[in-house]
Amino acid sequence: MDLIHNLGIGFQTALTLQNVLYAFMGAVLGTLIGVLPGLGPVATIAMLLPSIYSLDATPALIMLAGIYYGAQYGGSTTAILINVPGESASVVTAIDGYQMARQGRAGPALAAAGLGSFFAGSCATLVLAAFAPPLTELAFKFGPAEYFSLMVLGLIGAVVLASGSLIKAIAMIILGLLLGQINTDVISGVPRYSFDIPELTDGIGFVAIAMGVFGFGEIIANLGRPAEHREVFTKDVKGLWPTKADFRAAFPSVLRGTALGSILGTLPGGGALLSSFATYTMEKKLAGASGTFGKGDIRGVAGPESANNAGAQTSFIPMLTLGIPPNPVMALMVGAMTIKGIQPGPQVMTSNPTLFWGLIASMWIGNLMLIVLNLPLIGIWIKLLTVPYRFLFPAILTFCCIGLYTINNSNFDVYIAVIFGFVGYFFYKLGCEPAPLLLGFILGPMMEENLRRALLLSRGDWSTFVTRPLSAGLLIASALMIVVVALPSIKAKRQEAFAAEED
Repeated sequence: MDLIHNLGIGFQTALTLQNVLYAFMGAVLGTLIGVLPGLGPVATIAMLLPSIYSLDATPALIMLAGIYYGAQYGGSTTAILINVPGESASVVTAIDGYQMARQGRAGPALAAAGLGSFFAGSCATLVLAAFAPPLTELAFKFGPAEYFSLMVLGLIGAVVLASGSLIKAIAMIILGLLLGQINTDVISGVPRYSFDIPELTDGIGFVAIAMGVFGFGEIIANLGRPAEHREVFTKDVKGLWPTKADFRAAFPSVLRGTALGSILGTLPGGGALLSSFATYTMEKKLAGASGTFGKGDIRGVAGPESANNAGAQTSFIPMLTLGIPPNPVMALMVGAMTIKGIQPGPQVMTSNPTLFWGLIASMWIGNLMLIVLNLPLIGIWIKLLTVPYRFLFPAILTFCCIGLYTINNSNFDVYIAVIFGFVGYFFYKLGCEPAPLLLGFILGPMMEENLRRALLLSRGDWSTFVTRPLSAGLLIASALMIVVVALPSIKAKRQEAFAAEED
């Protein structure tokens, strides 16, 4: 009964005209940036953070959430039609979706992606609504020692589940932690690593670093990629509705993708990307010799697309209940909540229930809007693919610089973002994934604060981290994660999976 009452509060909040408009705006923007190759949800949310200063917290978070799960829908369009994933989680969708388009079956592929996403998104939102309250109750038992151990687990999870080299992922985490130390010490009031630059005494702006690494860095990287050699199947999109055989083949994959995505979305470093890759691997294994994976199998589209939407929505669980971001988008959401003066964590549900439940209810409304936006209006999104990138990037850059300047009415944030833009491009050339850097930057100051608080309460006794059961359990889980990923068989499997991702 509590769940029904809480959802009633949520729908009452989400169905106000203002919140419906912002959910729609987020869904449209999400689809747009999902469709346009090279613009992911991380870059877009980073670019839009300055705009939320003038908004109330609830519509701001509803819009940002809509962008995130909307991008999972839009990313499949380019993956299927031009073999260029509009969003990283749609990489595996391109494998079979593009082959279906080449066989003149782009319509059923797009429909399978859209309907699977809608089903998975709706189920994952129900999971979020059901599991958030008990997790919040558990979070109230957390003290500083438990929060520190949980953040250690989060950072180790982000390293283990980051694509590519483990060494590079660790380096990115450490760099993020170091950048987070540029601020004024809370206890002594002494500026740290500010190099006598007054603007750095409050630390590097979260919006500036996020927009630089992900926004400007992405633009520079995209300008370096050739725009030719793209085979677009825009004229072949007809007969959108899948056949009965398609439905029979795809539905079990949608169910499995939804279940796996819902679980993996809650893990540190998880979310949409990990869910889609894991589901594709599982579907391929289950199909065995009977599968036509890589040659246009609808299961290779329906499963991963369901998983990435389920993963995108359940990744809100650790962010909303524990205040721990499991992936870069959730790190940006934590940043957005902080900007609006809301301390992420278990107290959000008790101190601000309309925000908490309104955000959850808005996801159902957003998913419904996305079905309408993505299937009947597919022609509009296809036309956007013909806009040359050379016309898009100056407009994006201008918008970013105006947004950065308006945060503090200072050029300093713009300069910082430009510097980190080149840093982001440098990471791209080196094959370093910048997402762990952002997680390290967000979690670093929080880790330090909880570490110092735990040691103050225990009078400098470090054993407090292993004598408290919850804290010890989280540290053991962190150690086990390191041991498991170091096993030769797991290490080989991991390299094989991420090699497939790069292909």
